[in-house]
Amino acid sequence: MKVIIPIGGEGLRLRPLTIETSKATVRILNRPLLEFPILELARQGVKEFIFGVRGYVNYKSLFDNFKEGIGLSSRYKIKPRLHFKYQPRIDSVGNADSVRINMEYYDVNETTMVIQGDNLFHIDLKKFVEYHEQKKATMSILLKRLDSVEGFGVAVMEEDGRIKNFVEKPRPQQAPSNLVNTGIYLLSPDVKEIFKEKEVVKMRREGRMDFGKDFIPYLIETGRSVYGYQTDELWFDVGTPERYLEAMLTLLKTVPEEGFLGKKIDDDRRIFIQGQSPDSIRRRNYIRRKYKEKEIQLEGNILIGRHCHIGTGTYIEESVIDNFSVIRSEAKIIRSAVMDRVYIGEGASIENSIIGRHCEIRSTKDNPVRIVNSALGDDVVVEEGTVIIRSKVYPHKLINTSSRIEDSVIV
Repeated sequence: MKVIIPIGGEGLRLRPLTIETSKATVRILNRPLLEFPILELARQGVKEFIFGVRGYVNYKSLFDNFKEGIGLSSRYKIKPRLHFKYQPRIDSVGNADSVRINMEYYDVNETTMVIQGDNLFHIDLKKFVEYHEQKKATMSILLKRLDSVEGFGVAVMEEDGRIKNFVEKPRPQQAPSNLVNTGIYLLSPDVKEIFKEKEVVKMRREGRMDFGKDFIPYLIETGRSVYGYQTDELWFDVGTPERYLEAMLTLLKTVPEEGFLGKKIDDDRRIFIQGQSPDSIRRRNYIRRKYKEKEIQLEGNILIGRHCHIGTGTYIEESVIDNFSVIRSEAKIIRSAVMDRVYIGEGASIENSIIGRHCEIRSTKDNPVRIVNSALGDDVVVEEGTVIIRSKVYPHKLINTSSRIEDSVIV
């Protein structure tokens, strides 16, 4: 089975993390987001992935991270190895159009899976495929029941699972059900011919070929067999900073220990430090000693990357610290993601926030920085005494000493 992953958007909802990085390669648990679904499917036998990339940022991010698949296969000992292919330089006008382009270009003539680049999930692929084949479906959609459907497509099913109505992103009070579209599909080979139908060609020429808005409603209206397959397994649309943090906290609790690519420093708790080189091991032993001697406090589930420095008196709770980051003394990091090569100064307090790559938080003991419910893009410098609350700061910005930023977007 081939898997097509349309990645053509700008990740607007996940800004400022996606200004210079594809949403599919934003780092979560110290690795590109898309690595998680790829491994989920690779462990179930999938070896061919087609990245439906559109735009420079998406292509560069994906290719620089994954190339042809050799590196990822080697790192996780996947045999036979994974094969990654990329959409030819043909602009698509929606995620369904990206699938059309790649099915034609790579001559895909079998049942094809489609996933989204910003999703994390567990799935029993064999059961999903068996359901699709049993129903003789043109398209099968993985559905999940959610309390809040805002921002999602919503399906209404008949008793046999056939979808009789599909509404893309209705207002919550107008949603016909709470079964949301996960963006994970199985497509039968005859979809290639449907893409050539007059009305579909017209859609494409008008610049509208999105699965939820256009193609799924078309299939239902023309009497094609579209079925829903409900899941109770883990699934996240990592589409906003809030959902990113929710997914991160869930992964910290649920990822198998071997999935952290690190060593536990406490046999009874999920506190992991990554790294296998002699230098990394020395750094891990140093942090372990400080933890055992109560010079630092680590609470809940925590992942710390390679070559990190954790200063004396630091408190970290339910958080992820990425590679080569420096946390100075008396800092407090709670339910937050600190990406790679970040510097966090003395006494800083970071809570429910995301700190982008290579940021510099110039906090001092006498004039600390406080960041709450916020997201900083890459390479942001925050001077001492600053308070940032419920705000977003775009990459490469300098926030001056003792600034107060609240409910703002700094572009």
